[in-house]
Amino acid sequence: MRVLHLEDSAADHALARLTLRRAGLPHEMRQTDTLEGLTQALQQENFDLILADYRLPGFTALDAWHVVVQRPEHPPFVLLSGAIGEAAAVDAMRLGFADYLLKDDMARLPHVLQRAIEVAEARRAREQAVAELAASEQRLADLAEHLQTSIEEERAAIAREIHDDIGGALAAVKFDLSWLARHSHDDGQRQHAASATEMLQHAMDASQRLMMSLRPPVLDQGLVAAVRWLAESFERRTHITVRLSASREAMDMPPALQLVAYRTAQEALTNVHKHAQASRVHIDLSDHEGVLTLEVSDDGRGMAPEMRHKPRSFGLRGLQERALRAGGWLDISSRPGQGTSVIMTVPLTLGGCEAGEEP
Repeated sequence: MRVLHLEDSAADHALARLTLRRAGLPHEMRQTDTLEGLTQALQQENFDLILADYRLPGFTALDAWHVVVQRPEHPPFVLLSGAIGEAAAVDAMRLGFADYLLKDDMARLPHVLQRAIEVAEARRAREQAVAELAASEQRLADLAEHLQTSIEEERAAIAREIHDDIGGALAAVKFDLSWLARHSHDDGQRQHAASATEMLQHAMDASQRLMMSLRPPVLDQGLVAAVRWLAESFERRTHITVRLSASREAMDMPPALQLVAYRTAQEALTNVHKHAQASRVHIDLSDHEGVLTLEVSDDGRGMAPEMRHKPRSFGLRGLQERALRAGGWLDISSRPGQGTSVIMTVPLTLGGCEAGEEP
C-alpha cells in the first residue's frame, strides 16, 4: 500500500507508520507538509491513498483536496486529524473524501485505509464497466446506423433498376402486344393479346408499387407531398380513412431527416394496418420553432404497456432507434380500447447540418 501522508508532525507520522506495521499491513509511506510537496509527489509517484491532517502550515486538507482532484483517477483521500469539528468533517465527506478518522482512534487506521482503497477500486471498476457499456452501445448504434444507411442505399438502387430495366422491358412488351392486337385479323389472337396486355398491366402496376415503396420519387417533392402520397395509397389499399394536416406545404430540412420522418410514418401506418383494427388515422406534421414533429394517431384497439416490450417488437424499437439517431425521441401513447399515438420529435438539423444542407 503506497500512502502519501500530509502531516507536519513527525511524531504523528511515526505513529501512523507504527500502527500500520503492527497491523501487519505492508506499506510504503511518504511524508510531506506543503502543497508544493504534494504536487511534486503526485507527479513523481502513483499512490494508492492520500492520508492528510486537517490543518497544516498555511493550508488545510480542503486545499490539498482541490489539488488532488485535478488529477485523473486520483487516489482516495482520507482525513486523519486530532481535532476536527463535525461540520468540517461533513463538508469534507460531501466534497468526496473517502473517510475521516480522529487521531485518538488511531487503532482503526489500517481498517479505514483498506476499506477506502477497496471502495475506490470498486468505484473505478464500476466506472470502467459503465464506460465499456457506453462504448459498446455506441458501437451498436453506429452499426445500426451503417446498416440502415446501407439498406436505404440498396432500396434506392433496386428502385432504379425496377424503373429503368424492368419497367422499360414491361413497357416495350406492352407496346408489342398492342401492335399485335391492332394488326391481327384473328379474333382469338386479339383476345389472347388483350388478356396478356391486362396481365402485363397488373405486373407494371405491381412493379410501380414496389418501386414507390422502396424509394418513392415523390420524396423529391418534399416531405409533406411524400406523406400525403403515402396516406392516399394506404387509404386506397386498406379502406381506412386517413387525414393529413401540416403546418405548411413546404418544409425545409436535410434529405436524411426527411427520409427518417417518411420511414417513421410508413412503419406507423404498417402497424396500424397489422394490429390496430382502426377505422380512422390522423397524421400531423409540424415544423414550428426549428423542431419537426410527426404524429400518427389512430382510433384502434390500442395496446397494453407490456406489449411494447415484447422480445420481438422490432417495429417500435426500430422507430425509436431512428428518432435517436436523428437526435430526437419517439413517444408512444396507447391504452387498450383507446387507440394509439406515435409521436416523433427531432430538431430540424441532422448530424450538425443546418436545414437544407447536405448531411
